Amino acid sequence: MKYLIISILVLLSGCTGVYMAKNDQIKNNMTEYVTKQCGTEPAFNNEYWDNHKPGIYVDVNTGEALFTSLDKFDSGTGWPSFTKPIENASIEEKPDTTFGMQRIEVRTNASHLGHVFDDGPNNGLRYCINSASLKFIPYQDLDKEGYSNYKTLFHYETATLAGGCFWGVEKLLEEIPGVIDATSGYTGGTTKNPTYKQVSTGKTGHAEAVQVIFDPKVISYRELLDYFWRLHDPTQLNKQVPNIGSQYRSAIFYHNEQQRIIAEQSKKEFDEKNIFPNPAATEIVEFKEFYPAEEYHQDYYNKNPGLTCHALRNE
Repeated sequence: MKYLIISILVLLSGCTGVYMAKNDQIKNNMTEYVTKQCGTEPAFNNEYWDNHKPGIYVDVNTGEALFTSLDKFDSGTGWPSFTKPIENASIEEKPDTTFGMQRIEVRTNASHLGHVFDDGPNNGLRYCINSASLKFIPYQDLDKEGYSNYKTLFHYETATLAGGCFWGVEKLLEEIPGVIDATSGYTGGTTKNPTYKQVSTGKTGHAEAVQVIFDPKVISYRELLDYFWRLHDPTQLNKQVPNIGSQYRSAIFYHNEQQRIIAEQSKKEFDEKNIFPNPAATEIVEFKEFYPAEEYHQDYYNKNPGLTCHALRNE
C-alpha cells in the first residue's frame, strides 16, 4: 500500500516523478543531473517555482529563449509551469515511458527540460519545467543581456524614482494597480556596482531609488508620478527625515524624452498646488544605470512587518 500511494503521488505531481539524486556529486550539480541525465529536481525546493518577476526563461546550457513570465502560472505542483513556449523556440516533444507512464518529454537539442501535460488553464497545456534547466533574465536586464528583441512581447514601461529610503518607496509603489515589479537599488552616481555601505557614505553620488516596471494599459507614467509626489516630501533637499544625505534626495530619472516632458509638467503642477511652503527640490535627470540593491533590501517591509518610513498622502 505504501508504494501504491507513492506511485499515485508521483503521477499526480505531473513531472518526471521523484527526486532521484543519491550522492553529493549529483546534488551539487543539479543542472547536469536534470539537463543531461533527465532527472527531476525537488518540488517547491527550486529557484523559479514561485518567481513572479517579469522576464524570460532561457535554456541554461545554450541561452536560447524558451518561455516568458507572461505565460507562467501557479500550477500548485512546485515546479515552474507555463501555458506555452515562446513562438519559434526550438523545443522538442517526444514520448517518455519511464516509470511505466505515458508522458511527453520537453527538451531542446542541449537540455532535458521537463514534461508537457494537457491539464493547464482553460483545458490547455501545462509545460512543467525544472528550474535547473532554466536561467531567468529579468525584464529590466533584457537589453544588457542581449535579449532586446523580446521586450516587445511585454508592452511594459520602466520608471526610476528616488524619494528617500527605498524600503518605503518600494513598498508603496509595488502596491499600485498596474505596477508589475518594483526593485530597490542605486542610481545617479559614478561608482560601478556600489554596495549599500558605499552608498551610505554619500560619496558615490548614487541615490537610493526604486525601479518600477509598469503596464501603461493600466497606469500611465503621469499617474505613477502622482503617487510619487504623494509618498514623500519632495521639498526637502538631500533628505527625508530622519534620513539625511544626498543618497536620500528626491529625483526622477527619465528614460526617454517623453518621460522628461511629463516629469517637468508634473513637477510644475505639483508646485502649483502649494501643498508645502516651499517648491519641490526634486531633480529631473536622465537615467544612466541602475544597480539592484542587496537581496535583504528587496521587499524589506514584507520581511519585517510592522515597520514603516513612508505614508501616502491624499494629495
